[in-house]
This record gives sequence, C-alpha cells and structure tokens, in this order.
Amino acid sequence: MARGRLRVPHPTGDAASTASGNSDRSPGKRSPATRWHQRYATPFVRGLCLLLLCGAYLQGGYHKLRDFGGAIAEMQHFGLEPAAPMAVAVIVLELGAAAMVLGGWHRWLGALALAAFTLLASFIANRFWAVEPAARFMVENAFFEHLGLAGGLLLVAWHDLRERHGR
Repeated sequence: MARGRLRVPHPTGDAASTASGNSDRSPGKRSPATRWHQRYATPFVRGLCLLLLCGAYLQGGYHKLRDFGGAIAEMQHFGLEPAAPMAVAVIVLELGAAAMVLGGWHRWLGALALAAFTLLASFIANRFWAVEPAARFMVENAFFEHLGLAGGLLLVAWHDLRERHGR
C-alpha cells in the first residue's frame, strides 16, 4: 500500500476503478469531463481550433500578397531592409507555415516557425517600453496578446511531437 493513501474497495469489487480513483461512481457512469471529451474532442473541433489559431497569419499573408506595395511599406516602417525580399519572406512564412499547421504536414515545424515569427515581430512592432505613456496600454496589450498566441503555437508543436512519438 502506498504511504499515506487509503485504498477503499469499490462496492462492486472493481479494482481498476478503485485504483484510478473512480470509486465514487457506479460502473458505467462517465465523468462530465469524459462526456465532454467524447462530444467535443473531434477532428472537426480540432481543425476549427487550429484555423482560429492560424487565422491571423492567413489574413496577414493574404493581405500582404494582395497589397504588395503596402507590405513593402510595412517592412520599411519597421526598418527591415531590403524591404521587398523581407515582404516576400513574411508572406511565404505566414501562408506556408499556417498551411503546414492546418494540413498536418510537419505541423510541429510550422507551429514553431509561426511562434518564432510572432515573438520576433512582437519585439519589433510592439515595443511598449519605448512608447509614450498615452499610447503604452494598447501597445503593451498587443505585445502580451502576441505572447499568448506564440504560447498557443508552442503547445500545438508540443502536442504534435508527442503524438508522433506515441506519448
């Protein structure tokens, strides 16, 4: 017996439910978490969540592709030169890595690329520490929102790698 743990047998004698801590439920009953998982943890919901996570990159890449002059101006605004090749690289990264995440082909790599891009872009575009106090709140908020987005992408990469290695 484990130290400090009292084993109470399940009324039905089901040792598996006792060991797993399910001794308070009758056999055949599913926990709310299990019911939720069975109902919503579907490939459709997973795909929808990945689409929501990648939506900003799809929109950004598409917009830059449609207005390439604006994409070049954006690169120049942030001091990224040569602006045209940088704009092409950003478009390819945003659309390509998002497609990798959504399509599942080396999803972990696409998610890592988008996370790294997001972190780098946040330190370039959302430098709240260098902004006037009147504008600081919005820029600081955007900075930390992007950190959260990068964290979500890192979780996608982590989960994908775990699935690939059977853990």
